[in-house]
Amino acid sequence: MVTKVATDRQGIQSVEVGFRLLKVLAATNRPMMLRDIAKGAGMPAAKAHRYMVSFLRIGIVEQDSSSGRYDLGAYALELGLSGLGRLDPVRLSGPILETLCEEIHETVALAVWGTHGATIVRIADAGGPITITLRAGTTLPLCKSATGRAFATFYRSPYLKKLLDDELKEIAESSKTAVTTVRRQLEKNLTEIREHGIARATGSLTPGINGFSAPVYDHTGNMVAAITSLGAIGEFDVEWESATAKAMIAAAKALSHRLGYGEIAE
Repeated sequence: MVTKVATDRQGIQSVEVGFRLLKVLAATNRPMMLRDIAKGAGMPAAKAHRYMVSFLRIGIVEQDSSSGRYDLGAYALELGLSGLGRLDPVRLSGPILETLCEEIHETVALAVWGTHGATIVRIADAGGPITITLRAGTTLPLCKSATGRAFATFYRSPYLKKLLDDELKEIAESSKTAVTTVRRQLEKNLTEIREHGIARATGSLTPGINGFSAPVYDHTGNMVAAITSLGAIGEFDVEWESATAKAMIAAAKALSHRLGYGEIAE
């Protein structure tokens, strides 16, 4: 859900003006002199000082007694952490998935790490037979699906490692291949995925179906979800540098940004 600014409502202009100073501090990521804060906010230093005195009183900024520099205070941190705690990738993904679906003309989905592994939790349906493969609640394998490979590459969990080991053993037994050989091939795939920042699968899970899956990160820099899309071979361009891959990476970055990644983690 994207918050809309009520431009037609009467507000308190002084509050809006004061927050320009806070935006300057937040963007700089270091303590600043009053004159520099005022310059960045486009106001006289004397006017900025009055705002800073009020901000000091409520604890949203603090001032170093020796240097006189200002920085964001404890209350600003409290507000930030409270806001981050309200960020839900499933809820926030809706508009991003819909936009991506319209852009690439394919069904797209959001997956998170659930009790049984990589699980589809939200879908933007473009119509067609792909929807049968992408159903909410579906758990996807780590080795053969684009979604699973994204989690196998970028997600960190002891339970994931156990599931991955179990899958590799099953694949080795069914194909009568040594586990070391199967693992070596998987590592080759994961290395390629790390290089490109997006996972893909070409008919390995469902014959005739290609897929991409891009990781989504939260404010701590940890992967919390994956944006996935599938399409029919011959229609779904699975090249690493394809327009589809670039659109999916951009969508994943947009959702990561909504979750605080980049502003805080990078």
